Amino acid sequence: MLACAQKISVSSFEVSQGDILARASATCRYDTNDKYCALIKVGVALDGVEFECSGGVIDVVRKTGEYWVYLPQNNSKLRVLHNDYTPLEINFYDYGIGRVESGVTYVLTLEKSVGQLHASISSNTLVIPVKNGVNVEMVRVEGGTFAMGATPEMLEPYDNERPAHQVTLTKNYYIGKYEVTQHLWESVMGNNPSVFKGKTLPVESVTWKDCHEFIKKLNLVTGRVFRLPTEAEWEYAARGGNKGKGYQYSGSDILSDVAWWGANSKQPHPVGTKLPNELGIYDMSGNVWEWVEDGKGEYQSTAQSDPIMINPRTFSKMYRGGGFPNNERNCRSSVRIGDPFTAHASSLGFRLALSE
Repeated sequence: MLACAQKISVSSFEVSQGDILARASATCRYDTNDKYCALIKVGVALDGVEFECSGGVIDVVRKTGEYWVYLPQNNSKLRVLHNDYTPLEINFYDYGIGRVESGVTYVLTLEKSVGQLHASISSNTLVIPVKNGVNVEMVRVEGGTFAMGATPEMLEPYDNERPAHQVTLTKNYYIGKYEVTQHLWESVMGNNPSVFKGKTLPVESVTWKDCHEFIKKLNLVTGRVFRLPTEAEWEYAARGGNKGKGYQYSGSDILSDVAWWGANSKQPHPVGTKLPNELGIYDMSGNVWEWVEDGKGEYQSTAQSDPIMINPRTFSKMYRGGGFPNNERNCRSSVRIGDPFTAHASSLGFRLALSE
């Protein structure tokens, strides 16, 4: 028998014409730039709801039957979280709102529903339930051939990115739409090693061995065979797979469009708050570095199929993608670093892979 998953969905979202509460002295709030916040009146008859957005929610005031949520201007997404419900991410553009404006009041009405708990496939995305309303979203990547490493668009490559070489991935696979979040980690492991706490932040301060222990337990819960991606799988997905447009970063040549990095962040941010790449995958540049399966090794110039570096002479493993403290050079899709598998840092996490 399938269990039931409780869900929250959007019933309506609109500007509250003539409502001045966002600017009234008794009810307004100011953001860190001393500008009026946008006020979203979230109608939902449910206690214990939490809200997150890029840049941080300024304030939440509980009212009868609704929450008053104050956001900095220009936000275009809101995450709605509750322990008993599947997390809901609302993209304001889907409702004709776009980016919220300073001093403007909006009315967002939510509704609760119950659905069957099972894996579902929508377009190229596979959604796998874990427990307590927590899901894993995976993006399907079609196999193909690509140039890996220091290709011409990669400016200032490091020596270990050379030589660029042809790689063929002979099988389709799935890779995490998002970095593994602290919410997912906690639901499986019952603890949270992260320095920067937040349910929708990527889990960090995990070693390569920690990742494998998590995956082992996740597989027991879900009946799936999750794993870390190989270096080649990771880079192919970061480059956009067979839809890649030759960007230097994952999804753009403008790093701030797709990444939290040294110029715009001093800590990790909620996953999925920047633009995705060509495959609909988020944060493969910046936010946190991501462990992959491979051991540390040098590239060869010969063409390869389904490569994975297994080096018994080293305890070092690779991680990819750059993190929030890093510069542009270290957020390129080809950059690679090897460290002992016991290494951990507040800018180091991971994402999942799954064979088709």
